[in-house]
Amino acid sequence: MELLILRSDKDYIRFKDNNYLTVQLDKASVFPFDHMDVVLQHKAQLKEQGFKNISIKKLILTEEDL
Repeated sequence: MELLILRSDKDYIRFKDNNYLTVQLDKASVFPFDHMDVVLQHKAQLKEQGFKNISIKKLILTEEDL
């Protein structure tokens, strides 16, 4: 499964209650690929709010039996 995730420098971004927070990976907001338009809107808003070095990353999840 491939998902989209936003980063600011070394931190990940969580969108909650109309606010942006910098968090670790396990708390970050993730989006399906068909929501790229939403991710681009978040990226623009993050830049407007002064977040630095905003990037969109592809998060690849795999599932395996243990």
